[in-house]
Amino acid sequence: MATPDLSARQLRAFVALADQRNFTRAAQSCHLSQPAFSALIRTLEDAMGTRLFDRDTRSVQLTPEGRLFDGAARRLLDDMQGVIGDLSDHIERRKGRVSIAALPSLAAGWLPAILAEFMHAWPGISVELHDALSDACLAQLRNHQADFVLAASDAGRAASGDLRGRKLCSDRFHLVCRADHPLAHVHRLSAKQLAPWPFIQMSRNTSVRQSLDVALHPLRLNTVFEVEHLATVMGLVEAGVGISVVPALTLFHFKRDTLVTRPLPVAGLTRTIYLVQRREGSLSVAAQTLHDLIVERLGSLRF
Repeated sequence: MATPDLSARQLRAFVALADQRNFTRAAQSCHLSQPAFSALIRTLEDAMGTRLFDRDTRSVQLTPEGRLFDGAARRLLDDMQGVIGDLSDHIERRKGRVSIAALPSLAAGWLPAILAEFMHAWPGISVELHDALSDACLAQLRNHQADFVLAASDAGRAASGDLRGRKLCSDRFHLVCRADHPLAHVHRLSAKQLAPWPFIQMSRNTSVRQSLDVALHPLRLNTVFEVEHLATVMGLVEAGVGISVVPALTLFHFKRDTLVTRPLPVAGLTRTIYLVQRREGSLSVAAQTLHDLIVERLGSLRF
């Protein structure tokens, strides 16, 4: 016997008749005419290949096969209702999950306030955040560990084929130095003025370093340290070991009375922030909602 195609209407009609034991009352509970209701029961029995009810002029009773089917029919309806309810909760954003990856400077500085806003508006949605450099962000996106990522210029170039990128903003660079450093009071800074001073570089795999290398070439900086983390840059600059140049979105690391930050107007010295996602497939409702909020907030920033 082939597996029958059962509809929710047939299952609800069966359960109503099993409960009411009366065609008229069962039809009324299903908001159907009695002929339409009787036809629905008949098509169900035809699909199952057996009678499910014994009828006579005085009563309606389940057959042995009907009693066997009764529990399964109720479980199927409950499962169907659970699936529909769960899907509705996700569509209405009462529940859901979204996973994103972002550059550490975004994950620590600008992004937390947006995540707090999102989680306050949609408390049933769980949010997963991975802070990583651009290459690692893209790897997580390709491995389906993240729904979308926030990365820098190199991610924009890499976003081809299986990925697509959307430019959100351009991040200009600033000098950071001690308040008592001679460059802290220079009226208009230039790249050549940086060259004589001990310089704290970020590692070569960071978007900060890559942007600097491209914009300042062929200028050679007097590098004394090359470090992985902006907090380390801040500590070394504050100790007077050297100066550095960082993007505007990272300046929260350098809000100290002992430090000064100054715009560095060098042609081409910008870091573009991209939102990157997989080219194929749609985002979930939860992920799309966070995506749109980030685009609205970060896309409005100007440096």
